[in-house]
Amino acid sequence: MKILVIGASGRVGSDLVKQLLAENHQVIGTTRQEEQLFSDDNYTQLDLDIMAEKDNIQQQLEDDIEAVYFVAGSGGKEILEVDLHGAVKTMQAVQDKGIKRYIMLSTVFSLDTSKWDNEGIKDLKGYYIGKHYADQWLVNDSSLDYTIVQAGALKERAGTGKIAIDKDEAGENAIEDVAATLVAVLNADNTSKKVFNIQNGETAIKEAIASV
Repeated sequence: MKILVIGASGRVGSDLVKQLLAENHQVIGTTRQEEQLFSDDNYTQLDLDIMAEKDNIQQQLEDDIEAVYFVAGSGGKEILEVDLHGAVKTMQAVQDKGIKRYIMLSTVFSLDTSKWDNEGIKDLKGYYIGKHYADQWLVNDSSLDYTIVQAGALKERAGTGKIAIDKDEAGENAIEDVAATLVAVLNADNTSKKVFNIQNGETAIKEAIASV
């Protein structure tokens, strides 16, 4: 499958690209970095500015892309331009291009404002507002075949290949397991039009995804 990964140089994005390439997918990774991120015959790179106009973004998308991942993030510096407006423009561009499958990496409880005063979330209110309205647009205003995976705190430690889904607390995630979850939902029809949160757990990722 030919897949566009928006945010390929990020912590989750780079791991996601590695895992997609390992499964023999053709991957186009977007990054503002000049150097080639991966030396693989199935990998190409695109300098895509998601703060550009929607039409400019759309013109850069190849016609035969079959799925798009959005794993880009502002790091808290340009939340409205990247996490909200940039994300929505990519959705609009992908939709207008005729691409159907769109997988969004979001943050735990992005759509549940009642949890925003919880410890670990209340200090990220601006980021949560941006993710909230981007996710709302994807769910309510797009015709895309979306899946939204909401991750808890990202940790740079070895993955276990196991997760828990839709817990009441935010929890933590090994980055490798987040990437593996994103790969697992790609062809999982039961995750179409679904939003769910993940954290470290005791259920094998493919088994957990099958239960969504």
